[in-house]
Amino acid sequence: MTTNASLLARRQKAVPRGVVTGAPIFLDRALNGEMWDVEGNRYVDFGSGIAVTNTGHRHPKIMAAAAAQSEKFAHVAFQVTGYEGYVELAERLNDLAPINDAKSIFFTTGAEATENAVKIARAYTGRQAVITFTGAFHGRTQLTMAMTGKAVPYRTRGTPLAAGIFHVPFPIAHHGVTEEDALHALHNVFKADVGPQDVAAIVIEPVQGEGGFYQTPKAFMTELRRICDEHGICLVADEVQTGFARTGKIFAIEHYDIEPDLIPVAKALGGGFPISGVIGKAHIMDAAEPGGLGGTYAGNPIACAAALAVLDVIDEEKLCERADTIGGIMLARIEKFKQSNSLRPIGDVRGLGAMVAFEMVKERGGNEPDPDATKAVTAAALKAGLILLSCGYYANTIRLLAPLTIDMAHLDEGLDMLEVALKV
Repeated sequence: MTTNASLLARRQKAVPRGVVTGAPIFLDRALNGEMWDVEGNRYVDFGSGIAVTNTGHRHPKIMAAAAAQSEKFAHVAFQVTGYEGYVELAERLNDLAPINDAKSIFFTTGAEATENAVKIARAYTGRQAVITFTGAFHGRTQLTMAMTGKAVPYRTRGTPLAAGIFHVPFPIAHHGVTEEDALHALHNVFKADVGPQDVAAIVIEPVQGEGGFYQTPKAFMTELRRICDEHGICLVADEVQTGFARTGKIFAIEHYDIEPDLIPVAKALGGGFPISGVIGKAHIMDAAEPGGLGGTYAGNPIACAAALAVLDVIDEEKLCERADTIGGIMLARIEKFKQSNSLRPIGDVRGLGAMVAFEMVKERGGNEPDPDATKAVTAAALKAGLILLSCGYYANTIRLLAPLTIDMAHLDEGLDMLEVALKV
């Protein structure tokens, strides 16, 4: 009989330690908000494959669209021959994005999307420098690893950094960084490290993903837009984790009254199939020379078909509204957990739509991060039958990413399991 332990032993022998698997289990199947491992154990999924299955595992409409496309062709490479699905998906995203006169291009991974957004910004501006923020996560490629605002575990053992990347503190008031502090640091970068006339892009997540689900303050985003306009810098809103109804909007940047220049997207776009993209202002997107963008598997036809179905499901099942409902239920329960003396101390609680998180702290009413408690809670949740993810610049944030299609009974069940995991 195949067991989790036997597969873990095989994994340790065959797979390098650089890729980490958080839960020592191996899945056999999944459906909507539930998962079953090879031993038949059932789990409620509050991870969604790291914000990928917003539309749930194996949504029938998405699986049917992928199956129908697979009966026609699986791969031809868009650089060789075109296909309607790619063009139609671009048209749909161009209409949905909060950008006037947009164009879209597709890739395979989130890191590719973010890296190509920088490539496009550099082609448009003729500049090289890029500014990102502490706690940001933009990928693990050579460029996006440098853009990521956390050293460990991404930049260890002498890994050389791509040149021209500068970091600014992300404003988190309860961790001692105000918006004014962050803007002052940005202007110090302009004075000490690189002039604004040499900056191609400022890249920011509307809500930091791996950094801890911290929301960019609205006034701060507005000021970034003003600074970028003043100096001819491209403002890039990284929506790899926030996109496609997760925050109650198709794009999280819609919560701000600004228009970004470029939007990298991935994760939930494919509903479980690998696809990413960049949406941007047409005149900026057209800056790269023909042949300068693309990839062999970029915009795979099966993934494009799945993505078109994802957009249909979001619309037909009103998942933006459902994200707000789910998020409200989660936040209300966590606030109750925070007030309980029988549960571990909880610090800041935050959420935008169904992108919800809370911090584990060492003392009730305090802000000192407790990463050990965070590990203990995620382990206890798994034992209780809940897939739960941690994150954060301070390694003390627990994030809740239930599918937006989750059965409400399973949502309540998962929150009950979380309460069990939080018991001292």
